[in-house]
Amino acid sequence: MSQSTLTPELLALLKSVDTPTVCNAIEVAQKKRGFANFTRKTMLVNDTSYPAMVGYARTAKIAAVQPPTESADVIKARRMQYFREMAAGPRPAIAVIEDVDYPDCIGAWWGGVHTAVHNGLGLSGAVTNGVMRDLGDMQEGFSVVAGSIGPSHGFVHVRELGTRVNVMGMEVEQGDLVHADRHGALVIPDDVVPNLLDAITIMMDTESIILEPARQSDFNIEKLETAWAAFEKSRT
Repeated sequence: MSQSTLTPELLALLKSVDTPTVCNAIEVAQKKRGFANFTRKTMLVNDTSYPAMVGYARTAKIAAVQPPTESADVIKARRMQYFREMAAGPRPAIAVIEDVDYPDCIGAWWGGVHTAVHNGLGLSGAVTNGVMRDLGDMQEGFSVVAGSIGPSHGFVHVRELGTRVNVMGMEVEQGDLVHADRHGALVIPDDVVPNLLDAITIMMDTESIILEPARQSDFNIEKLETAWAAFEKSRT
């Protein structure tokens, strides 16, 4: 992806809206329904007060149920290479980590230490199908959207770096633009980015046709019928 397409104006807007809004706006930009590269099932977030995170994916795969079969030196070297990979690449960035033990993940990659380290390396947050812990001790302001919460690190170790990952059904290549919040995460298609600001604005304006009258004290079925007709017309 060309990073030049993520303008400061678009970045600020993406941070200000939730992931369902972006999901709908992608379909507005594509002029059709059916966008599907988003996470499935309920995911958990370390702090619901944090705004949405937006960034280019830095990908990796981990495992923790079984001890690694490679030598300790290989595992240690790969972990340090993992940190180098996380420190590299365009910003803003999000760590997108697939735990290959899913759905039986036990090893919390995300806790007090790793959230502080990744934050220090310039990442905005993390998305994983795996485990997080240390909820009271995570780095302030660093968002983690995870598949579960647990107490252990198990035998957690890095398996792959920079490869295609699957997080709760969301397929992510390194460098993909990801949007995530307490609802889950999605990958913004490359061809949508140049039109996404306008699409979000159009979608929010369209929704206001229903929302504004619905929030008035005199709202009734007749006003709904009028508003809904205008709403449907605006979408055709």
